[in-house]
Amino acid sequence: MTPSSVARFMANMFPPSTLQTCHLLDAGAGLGALSCAFLDRWLDGGLAFQKVEVTAYEIDGTLREHLRQHLAAYDRVKSEVIGDDYITQAAVEGLEKGFFTHAILNPPYKKINSSSVHRLALRAVGIETVNLYSAFVALAVAQAAPDGQIVAIIPRSFCNGPYYRPFRDFILERAALRQMHLFDSRTQAFKDDQVLQENVIIRLERGADQGPVTITTSTDDSFRDLVTHQHPFERIVFPDDPGRFIHIPTSTGKSTIELSPAVRYSLADLGIRVSTGPVVDFRLKDQLRDMPESGTVPLIYPGHLSMTGTVWPLMGLRKPNAILRNETTEKWLYPTGFYCVVRRFSSKEEKRRVVASVVDPEPFHPHEMLGFENHMNVFHENKGGLPESLARGLAVFLNTSAVDESFRRFNGHTQVNATDLKLMKYPSRSALTVLGEWAKEQRGITQAMIDEQLGRLPA
Repeated sequence: MTPSSVARFMANMFPPSTLQTCHLLDAGAGLGALSCAFLDRWLDGGLAFQKVEVTAYEIDGTLREHLRQHLAAYDRVKSEVIGDDYITQAAVEGLEKGFFTHAILNPPYKKINSSSVHRLALRAVGIETVNLYSAFVALAVAQAAPDGQIVAIIPRSFCNGPYYRPFRDFILERAALRQMHLFDSRTQAFKDDQVLQENVIIRLERGADQGPVTITTSTDDSFRDLVTHQHPFERIVFPDDPGRFIHIPTSTGKSTIELSPAVRYSLADLGIRVSTGPVVDFRLKDQLRDMPESGTVPLIYPGHLSMTGTVWPLMGLRKPNAILRNETTEKWLYPTGFYCVVRRFSSKEEKRRVVASVVDPEPFHPHEMLGFENHMNVFHENKGGLPESLARGLAVFLNTSAVDESFRRFNGHTQVNATDLKLMKYPSRSALTVLGEWAKEQRGITQAMIDEQLGRLPA
């Protein structure tokens, strides 16, 4: 449910309008907090419409009755509460009616199976997406009138990654992104609901030319420390980014990574690849062994790794230390060598999102092959190891505060995907090698030392 303070903030995001009649859409309306906040602003003189008509969708029968009562309290408003499924109803009616002048949404969050009724209905009207929340927003954009305003609070996960690329294309081709609000704390705005996703509030304008984007931030839903900045769209969606990731800068200045002339190479330029660890343990249970034995090779989990080295085998890990090497597993194994790996998952409030380590082959002697478990991303050269200094330099670079800050601008969940790492920019291969040579000479490396080295990289 939407907290009342968030509902009021969202209602206040709508710009003034010269329209005489407002047609408001609230899909997934729940108890009607968002519609009521919008209507309260109108009645208080914040919006100059002569008339407001509300169309609210809610499939839960109990909530729907309360919703009807709440909307009926506004005697100047014509309201319609619909119990049908919004996705299937909108798909049947068609999308290009341009009826709704305003939409205010807190859509449901749930993955859509590829063969589900929802997925097929969306596909029939040209919408390809993987979650209910993005489906609701895409439909609202499609149903909006020219210059129609859409305000929605949604998980930030749509901002990056390949799965939401069709959704990003859909909304950016049909609407201008006008404003985004980011809560600095992942836990405070929806603390009563134990929300794990980082949420953003977005405002879109149907059919408008894209211009600067207003970014607002606050610690929580009190909005007491609201900060506002404006950025050119080129800082939100980089012109040379094929994935069209949506960045949310929290200051007017460019990030350290953007400003560094040394950080401008792709992984392809470096001759390096990054892949998700191929060993999915629950699919290969029969092949796993708690400790090494005859016929096995090392199996590496994030728990085996640290900034100082690799510990294997590790007693008390509660994960298998080895995997059988045979016809079933051979295709999942890598030659023993130096690798740089990045954990795929971090805890909700962990200080760092990007955590890189070096896999040192010394503990694995005499094994010729090893397995990487699925909870890490592996940097490699054609499924083989990296030169030691390159692996160490890459880990140092990825562990800089600047990389972590830059990564958080487009990644709003706790997962670090290989695709995200592929689209980042890196120093040159020679610069990374020099960084690795420096790291090998240090007895102990602090965050301050790592960050200082980034500024010394040659262009």
